[in-house]
Amino acid sequence: MPSIKKWDENAVAFGALLRFTRGPGFMAEETTEIEIDEERPKNPDSGADLEIKDAQIIFGAIWNELLEDPGREHLRFAKEIILLGGAPGSGKGTNTRFILKARGLTCDSIVVSELLDSPAARKIKESGGLVGDKEVITLVFRKLLEPEYRDGAVLDGFPRTKVQVECMKLLVQKMRELRLEFYDTPLHGHFRQPIIHIMVLFVEESVSIDRQLKRGREIQAHNQEVENSGIGEILELRPTDLDVNAARRRYEVFKDQTWDALQSLKETFFYHFVNANGPIAEVEQNITRELEYQSSLELDPRTFDRLRHLPLARDIVVHARQDLVRRLDDYEFDQAELFQRVVEFINRKVMPIVIRHAISGVAMVNTEDRLLHNAVALAMLIDVFSERGYHAAVDLHRIEIPETVDLKTGAIRCREKKVFRITIRFKGSEIRRG
Repeated sequence: MPSIKKWDENAVAFGALLRFTRGPGFMAEETTEIEIDEERPKNPDSGADLEIKDAQIIFGAIWNELLEDPGREHLRFAKEIILLGGAPGSGKGTNTRFILKARGLTCDSIVVSELLDSPAARKIKESGGLVGDKEVITLVFRKLLEPEYRDGAVLDGFPRTKVQVECMKLLVQKMRELRLEFYDTPLHGHFRQPIIHIMVLFVEESVSIDRQLKRGREIQAHNQEVENSGIGEILELRPTDLDVNAARRRYEVFKDQTWDALQSLKETFFYHFVNANGPIAEVEQNITRELEYQSSLELDPRTFDRLRHLPLARDIVVHARQDLVRRLDDYEFDQAELFQRVVEFINRKVMPIVIRHAISGVAMVNTEDRLLHNAVALAMLIDVFSERGYHAAVDLHRIEIPETVDLKTGAIRCREKKVFRITIRFKGSEIRRG
């Protein structure tokens, strides 16, 4: 399209002029204003292209700032970034602690709205609007460089616009480039394989509005109690939590801007859509299913290739039940006499001890019975307990027992004593007191 081409040529020429007059690597924030207000083509179909171009300009300016401070070798972003989005009242704050626990992260979440504390930003937020992309992205990127987020971070409320989405894509691209650059250097441990999750907590409009207003009523009641008693701290009360129309507008802003922005990341990062309309316990179950560990996604490719030939636990147990049934039937039909001896041994010597440990759920039995010298009998014992719902393990301990001493040479002759230590585990009985 000619207008787009002409605009791109002007943008390139203007960028070259800036580099010539201000020095290499310089990119002024004013570039965005000039291209938006003066050179932007009027074709309504070119909006997506312009947003991408705006994101490239904004990201370039921010990245140049980061290269200067803290510097290239210190651009050590969080390895795992969970981009948590959702409509107002979807439970982002409520479920963040559970999400962190599910991923084994001990740091606090990064709540983007809390990063924006300037008076101008607060005024925009209170009216239900959004803060400018440049300010948001700069604060978020610098926060992700803090050491406490080295292993991972939950970003609550980012990205919310398409420009922020494009900047996030560009950041991940830079993270991968840095990883390759430092891969064979002593710093490689600081530049790991990035993992990006998109987690969207979805609620319907009516649920969102009800929860916003409920939160407002609860905060009002809390603050009134604090004022009356003088105990506690006043909580922030958003104007949108008191007015139905304002609450509805917040939801519409999410639906019209943030929802589309998050949806556009589905093809790029791992995407998790969580139905958050239900009670907390149900939502937590949905989150757990979505965030299960996947080694092929989280390990470095070389590490994964090293381990991939080892069988997965789930693959081993797929046919375990059928194999157990087959073995037990074979014992009965092919080795009935030995099988009967094993069952009698269990009933006579092991089960009385197991019954005495019904509360703890763990029983340990030591035996020297020669029956277990037979490897098949030992296998039968373990299979019988498995069929009955127990978990059995057997360790063989060999003990040297002195028998004779040669008085002339001092040599001691020993006999070997075999002790089988059988451990039986099962669900014990819960005892309530009081």
